[in-house]
Amino acid sequence: MSTALARVDMNRLPLKVGSEEAYIQAVNQIPMLSAEEERELALAYRDHQDLEAARRMVLSHLRFVVHVARGYSGYGLPLADLIQEGNVGLMKAVKRFDPDVKVRLVSFAVHWIRAEIHEYILRNWRIVKVATTKAQRKLFFNLRSSKRRLGWLSRDEVDTVARDLGVKPEQVLEMESRLSGHDVAFDPQPDADPDDSVVRSPSAYLEAGRLDPASEVEEADWEEHQSRSLQYALAQLDERSRDIVCRRWLAEDKTTLQELAEQYSVSAERVRQLEKNALKKLRTAMAA
Repeated sequence: MSTALARVDMNRLPLKVGSEEAYIQAVNQIPMLSAEEERELALAYRDHQDLEAARRMVLSHLRFVVHVARGYSGYGLPLADLIQEGNVGLMKAVKRFDPDVKVRLVSFAVHWIRAEIHEYILRNWRIVKVATTKAQRKLFFNLRSSKRRLGWLSRDEVDTVARDLGVKPEQVLEMESRLSGHDVAFDPQPDADPDDSVVRSPSAYLEAGRLDPASEVEEADWEEHQSRSLQYALAQLDERSRDIVCRRWLAEDKTTLQELAEQYSVSAERVRQLEKNALKKLRTAMAA
């Protein structure tokens, strides 16, 4: 949507009327457009980018946005916010409206209005987003109405809902569980009993010391020191002893004593002795 269209429309909409009820009364007083007027305005905006024509089309349909927004009042979100999001969808519809298709703007705009309201509800209904895929969005808005009618769904009702919406029964059960959950405050309430497991907040399950920054830095420094000491100690060994230790202890695929014995043309026992002596030298060097 063009910034200019949004600025002209929103600056001239009757928003400064004092209250939500006054706004609704104001938009209901704006006359509706006839089919001929609507087509002329749509042509003026499409062909000549006439923002005044676009403004008039938006204003004449604000009452319809209010009507659509009221249908989503059961989600516990402010009606004023739903109307505002619906108005954004209306302006997007006006921008894309083609008068040559011979469809009234109200029929075309309803999709855009509902799409914006749906997005707002999904972003704000819960702290954690409950619907991200297309199937989940479809279930979210249809399953709530079914649950208000039926309560908890039986297996037959789950199968019926899944068949009607074209989704899997498992997806219906998952969304039913999500809709039945509630947001939980991370920190406990001031008057909550700390020993009550029913009201215990998520913060009570964290291990306080595990994420201590000082401990993490200290552990990282110690690991770096050990790594440098090991590299220094390995450099003090002769080439054969270093190769035996690396292949026996540091390699991802460990080499057997017999394989090393064959390579160096000695017995497996001799390799074991070399390994033992090399490890002893490593410990001494790293402890220094």
